[in-house]
Amino acid sequence: MAIAIKSIPVLKNEAAKAFLDKVSGSTAKKSSVDFSKQADVASKILAKAKL
Repeated sequence: MAIAIKSIPVLKNEAAKAFLDKVSGSTAKKSSVDFSKQADVASKILAKAKL
């Protein structure tokens, strides 16, 4: 038995505009995580272990 492939809904007009506004707002708020402190701790541990 085969599983039927469902159609993908398409956003049009106002729904598409609202979606694009939310996407652009989310990407503007995107921030990166700074792992420099963790990397420093890890390098100190490795140096102490002489690896």
